[in-house]
Amino acid sequence: MYHEKQQRELCALHALNNLFQDKSSFSKTQLDQICQNLSPNEYINPHRSILGLGNYDVNVIIAALHMKDCEAVWFDKRKDPSRIDTTKIVGFILNVPSNYKVGFVRLPIQRRHWIAIRQINKEYWNLDSKLDAPQCLGDESSMLQYLREQLQSNDKELFIVCTSEVDKSQQWLLSDNEHR
Repeated sequence: MYHEKQQRELCALHALNNLFQDKSSFSKTQLDQICQNLSPNEYINPHRSILGLGNYDVNVIIAALHMKDCEAVWFDKRKDPSRIDTTKIVGFILNVPSNYKVGFVRLPIQRRHWIAIRQINKEYWNLDSKLDAPQCLGDESSMLQYLREQLQSNDKELFIVCTSEVDKSQQWLLSDNEHR
């Protein structure tokens, strides 16, 4: 199992590489180029941190996923995650608040953090780059319960990652009478 650990503000890069289980899926250079393509005439790019250390926004993740013929589908947290047909998706990217620390000092600055979740060998894994090792969430039922708990918070967002073809026909969404 591939698990990229947190460096600087590159959690979006780590989440993408962890999601696709490949260190070479994306590089910082590629994500920086996406930022430049999204806002070519901006002196300070709005899609990453001012210092260029990362902290990429959702637009960069969406553009990166397009390079893999995938989509990030925002999940409406008013729906239950059991409506997701997990057999039709690549995985999930969860966006959560994160405290900013310098050494051991926590600053009163809220940042956003990207986390990949996906199935590997019939179990679901939290591939958060801030974890020392991937966290096993268990079977589909356990993973769905984990997502329910995460989505109770107003400041967390879930994106379903699926192929563009699956997104076009919304095959990732089960009908009301199909959900698990």
